[in-house]
Amino acid sequence: MKKTLLLSAFAAAGMAAGAASAGTLDDVKARGKLNCGTNTGLVGFAAPDANGEWQGFDVALCRAIAAAVLDDPNAIEFVSTTGKTRFTALASGEIDVLVRNTTWTFSRDADLKFEFTGVNYYDGQGFMVPKDLGVSSAKELDGATVCIQTGTTTELNLADFFRANNISYEPVPIETNAEGQQQYLAGACDVYTTDASGLAATRATFEDPDAHVLLPEIISKEPLGPLVRHGDNEWGDVVRWTLNALISAEELGITSANLASLVEAADPSTPEINRILGTEGTLGEMIGLDPDWAARAIAVGGNYGEIFAKNIGEETPIGLARGLNAQWTDGGLLYSPPFR
Repeated sequence: MKKTLLLSAFAAAGMAAGAASAGTLDDVKARGKLNCGTNTGLVGFAAPDANGEWQGFDVALCRAIAAAVLDDPNAIEFVSTTGKTRFTALASGEIDVLVRNTTWTFSRDADLKFEFTGVNYYDGQGFMVPKDLGVSSAKELDGATVCIQTGTTTELNLADFFRANNISYEPVPIETNAEGQQQYLAGACDVYTTDASGLAATRATFEDPDAHVLLPEIISKEPLGPLVRHGDNEWGDVVRWTLNALISAEELGITSANLASLVEAADPSTPEINRILGTEGTLGEMIGLDPDWAARAIAVGGNYGEIFAKNIGEETPIGLARGLNAQWTDGGLLYSPPFR
């Protein structure tokens, strides 16, 4: 009797999990549109251009997901979220995926009931100050006023750093990067702190970027990545493997320029490329998509390296080096599980 009840319980749990996992993927397909939670505006990562079109490193991932699922990289509703509103928007179902410079932490994964589906940017918290402040190290900031976004990991990191170095500060709370930039430039705070990539993106928009310096200290680990709701397993797989397809494409030499020829050739000597591009195997079917899903995702903006270079790389005003975000074969941390 007990064994029968136990097996019934497992079966019921499995059915419930199956129902939950299919939810968002089916919803997105039925709706014909992806609701992507993003930043309120961070140049290089996610911001509307002069024509009102959303562009950036994080935006490119949203477009790749839309292309993979809906065969249309523009079938997206971009929903701007702040540090405070982003998790509510995801938990409530207002958005299908959050791609917004969000740090993967224990509590967000376990306590907030979200599923991080990978890391699309390895970052760390830094500090920006006006050059004429005459400061060369964050350890010289005793008594400084610091602009900091509320509802972020940077609040706790900042408190830890100043306490560890036995120095004091006065926080100036802000909700958005635009507000932080305004307050910082107006002199309401001596220092602006957030992820180093965000500081570089913000400084690039200043009238005189050279009048501001990024201090050398990086005081935290900030693995940033897309997230979905817990229990949304099939949808989580779609988001996870779309990101992995972009990463693997760079490693394997699949680019926006040679994609079509690689699909046409379907060279038997490159089996993993063939599996990614759908000319061999049934990987798409395993996650509820057609064989060409990954090829469409890559076609939108190219592979991970192309997306990085175009939006935030060293040749852009943001000017970020690959660093930890280089492929594992080049000394970085970027590494995708195999497509097989």
